[in-house]
This record gives sequence, structure tokens and C-alpha cells, in this order.
Amino acid sequence: MSRNETFRRVTGEVITIPLRFPAPRTWWIMFAVTGTMTLLLFVSAGMVLVNGPGVWGNNIPVGWGFPIANYIWWIGIGHAGTLISAMLLLLQQGWRNSLNRFAEAMTLFAVACGGLYPIIHLGRPWYFYWMAPYPNTMDIWPQFRSPLTWDFFAVLTYLLVSAAFWYIGIIPDLASARDRATKRRWQVFYGLLALGWRGAGRHWLRWRQAYVITAAIAVPLVVSVHSEISMLFAAGPIPGWNSTVFPAYFVLGAAFSGFAVVTMIAIVLRHMLRLQDLVTARHLDMLGRMTLATGLMTGYGYVMEVFTAFYGGGYELETLQDRYAGPYAWTFWGAILFNFVPLQLLWWRKWRVSPVTAFLVCLCVAVGMWCERYMLLVTSLYRDWLDSSINLFHPTFWDWSLYAGFIGLFLSALLLFVRFLPVISVFEIKERIEAGDG
Repeated sequence: MSRNETFRRVTGEVITIPLRFPAPRTWWIMFAVTGTMTLLLFVSAGMVLVNGPGVWGNNIPVGWGFPIANYIWWIGIGHAGTLISAMLLLLQQGWRNSLNRFAEAMTLFAVACGGLYPIIHLGRPWYFYWMAPYPNTMDIWPQFRSPLTWDFFAVLTYLLVSAAFWYIGIIPDLASARDRATKRRWQVFYGLLALGWRGAGRHWLRWRQAYVITAAIAVPLVVSVHSEISMLFAAGPIPGWNSTVFPAYFVLGAAFSGFAVVTMIAIVLRHMLRLQDLVTARHLDMLGRMTLATGLMTGYGYVMEVFTAFYGGGYELETLQDRYAGPYAWTFWGAILFNFVPLQLLWWRKWRVSPVTAFLVCLCVAVGMWCERYMLLVTSLYRDWLDSSINLFHPTFWDWSLYAGFIGLFLSALLLFVRFLPVISVFEIKERIEAGDG
């Protein structure tokens, strides 16, 4: 097959997906399920707004429960998109080109879901803008020494830069969709989003500059955002939290869960949209390697936590023992079981490139990382410094329903993206083919 024919085949295979979707029945069934879950989100959020956060299981001393645990879990999932796209772009790794587009979209949706949790948790979410430094009549400013304020700026910056990076990268493919659309509504839709792109040399020059600069800005944010989130814990004198290893531990754990979710999305899209020619066994192999590597690094963080507890002794050691055998021991052993036992299959290539095996392993990782976030929060909070300040945390129906609703929102947004926008970066794949790496 000639190079021009290969180009036409790649363009037709990807650009025609939103114009003539290949699996409409499957998409509608999936969207109906996720849409129903999203409705549950609105009902749950409405219940919180009407009755207050007291409908959750949060109590004293467990002031942070499901909302913050799920917030950290969602933000962590969003890290792999930037790692795959921005960092591998700067390193000129061609295998990213079949994965970066939906990985970036996953980042946006996950960060949006995570960012809404603290707002709902405020109790008066309509005043969330008080976290921002703006001129006001009472001259009240945020406490810039508080990790909560750092959190506001870090997550907002990460969301804005990730959105800019994703949109800049998709513009050339939006123009291709515009030029191939036959219906007027699609021409107008893609034409407006393409911002007048004509593929001129000046367009490509400015685009390349903006794309690389935005990638260079986004890469440090991967480290800064979850390092800052770890400071919500490490900056306080709470047993099990006060550790200098937390920034690196949180960043690696976030990348671990993020790569797992990207792998699951890649496998589903590969099967549903019949993209085996573009999302190949090599891509599954590389994702498996990255998941394995970040998982082993996260496991090192677990070992260092044990070392820190034995080295510090006192309340730190008591908290560690409580995690092993206390009322929430299921979260610790669940994290160990789901995160590290199935992960060992990824040492072998035949399991890394097996879609079913890779999907199940990565699903276990997503569950295991949720158990870890839950463990870190609750096991350190439910026992205060005084024996009289002990109160077990039990999530309520509205805790679970809000969590399920956010999963539905995330999946619904991802399905809408797959249905209406190019899911793979066509022009970057063509560039790799032109360079002889296709």
C-alpha cells in the first residue's frame, strides 16, 4: 500500500467516526446507562444542597470522608493524560499518537469531576469563589499559607492548561472533519471549532510553537498538583499523614491509577470502534509497562510508610498497626490485594497485550487505589488524640450515590467526546508514518 493510500485510510478510519458512527446501538445503550447514573448525581447533589453535608457520613473527628477521598482519586486518574501527551511529546515518543487524544479528554473529565467534590463539600458551594483573591468590600483575602488555598490554584491551573493543550492539539483534525463533512450542521459545528484553520505554513508554525510551549507548561503541573494535594495531609500533625515521602508517593500513585484507566479506555475504544490498526498490541504493551513501572514505584511508597512508622514509633506505629488489624483493615489489605497481586501478570508480554487480562488488571488497580485513598483518610481521622474522640465513619447512601453519579458524569462526557470529536490524532500519526515510524 502506498503512503498516500495509507494516509487516506488513516484519515477515513478516524475522521468518519463522528460523521458516520460505526457502533450507534452500543453507544446508545452505554449512554443510557451512564446518563441514568448522571441523573443520580444531580439528585444526590440536590439533596446535599437542600439538607447540607449532614446527609453524608462525615462526623467528628472524621470531617473528611468520601468527598475528599474521591476527590483525590479523580485528580489522580487525570494525571496519566498529561503524562502520555505532554511529557512523551517533549521526549518525541511516537507511540503516544494513538493514545494522547482520548487520554487528554479523560484528564479534563476526571479533573472536572474531582474539582466539584470540594465545592459540594463546602456546605455553601455558591461561595466557592471566596478561595480566589479578588477585591471585596471587607478586604478579606485567602490564607496563602494554607494548603487548601494552594489546592484551589493548583487544580484550577491544571484544568485550564490541560484544556488549552487538548484544544490546541485537536484543531487540525477538526479542520479535517469540517472538510469531509457532507451535512451543513457538521460543517458549521467543526468549522467554528477549527477557528479558520487552513493548513497554511504559518498556521503550522504558530500551532507547533503553541503546542510545545503548552506541553512544557503542563509537565511540571503533573508533579505540582498531586504534590500539593499531598500537603493537605503532610502539613498537619496527624498520625499516618505527617510524612515527607507523601509528595512523591501521591504523584506516583496518581500516575499508577491514571495509566490503568487509560488502558481500560483504550481497550474499550479499540474494540467498540474497531481501531485495532491504530491502537495496536504495541500500545497495549507500552501501557502495561508504564502501569507496571508506576505500580512498583507506588509499592515502594508503601514500604517507606512502614519504615517511617517503625522509625517514628508512638502514634505513627499505632496507626500502622490499626491499618493492619483495625476496623478498617479491609481498606489496607484491599489496596494491597487489588493493586499489587494482579499487577504481577504485567511482567509477561502475553498478558500485557491480552485485552481481557489487561482490562481486568487495570480495573483491579482502579479499585485498589480507591481503597488506598479511603484508608489514608479514615484510618488517620477516626481516632483523635484523646480516647474519648473516637468515632467510626460509615458512608451513607448519599455518599455512594454521589460517587456513582460522578462516575456516570465522567463516562457520559467521555462517550459524548467519542461520538462527536476525532478520538485519535490523525495528523500526528501521519507525521510518524512520514518519518518512517508508522
